[in-house]
Amino acid sequence: MHAFRIKKATRLFHKFKFIMSYRRREFIKLSSTLASGLALTGITAKLSGCAPTKNNVMGVNQDFGIQLYTLRDDMPKDPKGILKQLASFGYKQIESFEHDKLGMYWGMSNTGFKKYMDDLGMKLVSSHTNIDKDFERKAAEAAAIGMNYLICPWLGPQKSLDDFKKAAQKFNERGETCKKNGIGFAYHNHDYTFVPMNGQLPQDVLMMETNKDLVDYEMDIYWVVTGGQDPIAWIKKYPNRFKLFHIKDRIKNTPLSDKNASTVIGTGSIDFPSIIKEANNEGKKFYIVEQERYDGTTPLKAAKDGANYMKCLSDLLACHLLKYIIEYQNPG
Repeated sequence: MHAFRIKKATRLFHKFKFIMSYRRREFIKLSSTLASGLALTGITAKLSGCAPTKNNVMGVNQDFGIQLYTLRDDMPKDPKGILKQLASFGYKQIESFEHDKLGMYWGMSNTGFKKYMDDLGMKLVSSHTNIDKDFERKAAEAAAIGMNYLICPWLGPQKSLDDFKKAAQKFNERGETCKKNGIGFAYHNHDYTFVPMNGQLPQDVLMMETNKDLVDYEMDIYWVVTGGQDPIAWIKKYPNRFKLFHIKDRIKNTPLSDKNASTVIGTGSIDFPSIIKEANNEGKKFYIVEQERYDGTTPLKAAKDGANYMKCLSDLLACHLLKYIIEYQNPG
């Protein structure tokens, strides 16, 4: 009987070229139903090529967000329209960035932006911002609308480890400001903090020199991998320091020297289920979709594909099948 079920499930799996004619929404529903049925037969791991230790990677009610930099060319043209589309894709959280003309609230006041988010069923959880300009005001405005974090998005390569130590002190100060206002402060990494200096990694220096009660970290998984590092190892090395994660994928078989290798989430080389599983062992985290390159797609379509991938992370088989269809629709 078990062998018969395996053969039957395999035949179903090979019929997915037919399913590809369906609209994406119909496919998601169908693949989720199929995955649930297969789970009952105990062969989910056989078809997906993996053996998960938990049936639900993300957590049943886990919300996920998107960094608006993914839509940096679209947002200035129609902020409200783009946000409305993101809500329709299933995003519940937004991470903003500070546009040079429209600011982090995209031409609205902080309270006006919050109201629009409320109307859409979304929340502005964090924003990347210039921490050297009007930071006291920014912290107060962010706290007034219930944001969770203000984030330093870029420090840049430094000349010495002492410069990184000075930056860590500044982070402590900004963290103190945020804490007084009832919100958090975090630093978002790039790959330069994983380039050794005098036998040390600047990322280690930053994490050791910052007060864990004042400064958290947003792990950009793409940049950790691009820096030649293992995200899971860093999560384990600094427990509960990484509170936010950028879910950003790398093109397969691309050398790490290629910095601009972002791709549709779920089609690249990064093992997000394993990383998220490890992060979730510490409690609730913020998972933020981001994409910076759009070969064969558009920012909005990439955002929609990213949302679909995040939805299906709760079932690894459904995720595997969705990855298959996204790759089919985004060849090369």
